This record gives sequence, C-alpha cells and structure tokens, in this order.
Amino acid sequence: MSPKSGKHRIAVIPGDGIGKEVIPQAVQTIQATGAPVEFTEFDWGADRYLRDGTTVPPDGFAMLGRDYDAIFVGAFGDPRVKTNIHAKEILLGMRFRMDLYANVRPVRLFDAGLCPLKGVEPKDIDFVVLRENTEGVYTDAGGVFKQGTADEIATQEDINTRKGVERIIRYAFEYCQQHTKLDGSPRSRVLMCDKSNAMTHAGGLWQRVFKEVSAEYPKVAIQHMYVDALCMQMVRDPRQFDVIVTNNMFGDIITDLAAGLQGGLGMAASGNIHPGRTSMFEPVHGSAPPIAGKNQANPFGAILTAAMMLRHLGIGKEADKIESAVVEAVRQKKTTVDIGGHLGTKEAGEWVTNALSS
Repeated sequence: MSPKSGKHRIAVIPGDGIGKEVIPQAVQTIQATGAPVEFTEFDWGADRYLRDGTTVPPDGFAMLGRDYDAIFVGAFGDPRVKTNIHAKEILLGMRFRMDLYANVRPVRLFDAGLCPLKGVEPKDIDFVVLRENTEGVYTDAGGVFKQGTADEIATQEDINTRKGVERIIRYAFEYCQQHTKLDGSPRSRVLMCDKSNAMTHAGGLWQRVFKEVSAEYPKVAIQHMYVDALCMQMVRDPRQFDVIVTNNMFGDIITDLAAGLQGGLGMAASGNIHPGRTSMFEPVHGSAPPIAGKNQANPFGAILTAAMMLRHLGIGKEADKIESAVVEAVRQKKTTVDIGGHLGTKEAGEWVTNALSS
C-alpha cells in the first residue's frame, strides 16, 4: 500500500490480443466502485518485444514484488512472435520467478442459461480448482535428441518436489476452512486429483503427502479421483465438487473443461497466489488472435478476475458489487454474443461500469 495515498498499488499488464481490450474494461469497473487502489500500466508484451526485444526489463520481477500489492494481467500470445518467447518469459517467468505456487480458479455458474448441462442451477456449480503452479511438466525439463531424424527422441519431465506438493495441498485445506460458497455455506471437502495408477512415482508422492496433511485437518472430508474419472464426473454431476487440488498440467486441463460449465473461458477468473507476497491475477482465456481488435471478446472473465483481486486485497465490499453487477448483466443479457447477448466488448464492460456508478 502506498504510504502517501493509503491506496493499494496495482501493476497492470494488458499484454497481447484481447488482453488489451478486456483489461481496460475491468480497470474501469474497479474505478467505478471507488476502491482504494491506484494503477500503473506496463507495456510488456508482443508490441514491446517486437519494438526493442524486451520481454521483461532487468529487475522487472523484483520491482513488481517490491513496489506493488498485486499484478493484473491480460493475456500473452501473438502470431507475429512465432516462438512465443515473450509470453513464456513474462507469464511463466512471473509464476516461477515470483514463486506464485497456488493457481486459484473458482468455477461459478451465475445463470442457468450459461451451462450446457440439463437441469443445472447456479447453486449446483460453485467449486474451486487449486492447481500447483510452479512445477510439473511446465518446468520445461527435458530435451530433444537427434531432432529431425527417424531416431528423434523427445523427453518432457514431470518435476514434483515434496515442498511443492505439500504446500499446494496444505493451501487447499486452508482455503477450504477459510472460504465459503456463494450462498454463505461453509466449504467442507477437499478432493485430490492425480493419475497415480499410471504415473506411480509422482502419484505416489502426491498420495503420501495428501494422506499426511489431511490428518491435520480432521474436520475436512477428503476424496481422491483419477483425472480421467474426474473429467467424466465433472460433466456428469458437477454438484459433487467443492475444493479440488491437483498438479500443474491436470489443473490446466480440468479448469478449461470446468470453464465450459460456467459459460466458457470468457467467464473464467483466476489468481496466482503466494500468501503474504505480491500475487498476480489473470483471466483464464488466452489472447485469442482471431477476434483481437474486433470488439468481440467477453470482458466478464477479466472483470470477475478484478473482483477476485480486490477480495484478495481485503476490499470485499467492492468485489461483491462487481460480481453482483456481472450477474445482473448476464440476467438482462447485456453481454457479448458468446453468452447470448448482442453487445461488444466495450459496450458490455461499460454496462457493468454504469451499473456500479448508478
């Protein structure tokens, strides 16, 4: 928090593609609530990289952790950068270098009309997926031997440490105890998802640690599912889920599937958290080059991510107002085409902003 203004300092990085369209709409909604925050925007992304070769400036990550209370990020990826090196160095670099080990992705249905499943109401879909964010196959350990030949070998190693597994599992139990559902009822169950019947080494570590940590939380019910069974159950009966904890790759996959239950990636929010440190918040969707610059992207994922960020900073009243305004926009179909409305990105964002200002 700034000692001069008494406001929370937020670094804003719109990034690429639709990030440059949805993030300004989300910032406007925060400003409309009067939340005690101040923004500083950074131009990290494909345009900057193509202009001067910069992905992250020297001391960039240290500066974010030192000078800001939160980071609000759009999306990264641009077809002009074939290697996508800037996206890897900025986004994955931020997660790894700042040790943002808990990827928190709430899955909430705000209107029955957004869910493709029959007979599902908003009260039926209100769970959260906690994804380990700094290990697994995303460490890029491995390599390629004899590339381009008939004998080519490619390896991609799945890195799991006792420290990494234990802290995300413990985070899941703490999250379960400290958070409630949208209707105010307590959360009570943690499900660990793996593929330990096939991935026996990594799976064995997850199994052992889950058993040990769960013993410290006797009031929290526990469950286990293999990832393939979890995917089936998620579309068969999502009512059964509460808090899910899993590794980096499985978390990436199942949260995209889960987003389909709440209206698509355009409705999905996420945070990249390290308790007690500067954390980063980003909508789940990517940069979506085919629709970038066309005023078609759904801004609600970014707006809901903004609410999530405010709540993380202890600004809960304003976060509640933003979420309520999004719910009302969906109810009145003041939305983009992908979720049944007829508005553009800017117009849908402005509707929410105006609802907050009135």
